[in-house]
Amino acid sequence: MSGQAILIWVLVGLAAGWLASRIVGGSGLIRYLVAGLLGSVVGGLIVSWFNIPIPIDNEWIRAFLVATGGAIVVILVARVVS
Repeated sequence: MSGQAILIWVLVGLAAGWLASRIVGGSGLIRYLVAGLLGSVVGGLIVSWFNIPIPIDNEWIRAFLVATGGAIVVILVARVVS
């Protein structure tokens, strides 16, 4: 994975974590980053495992939506656990 791909992944994760925190509530830049990055992975796994079709042609928007959905799951699971 190139350095540019990692940077893009981090930026999408940050934005997704911020949006998820706005949707379900939360605060803190570090929490946004962690929720977004973990959410990117979790969202990707959920979409892959359950073979969920996402009928959006734009890869950036699709990646952002998957990461945001995963970040929401991560935030809600973290709340249940804590």
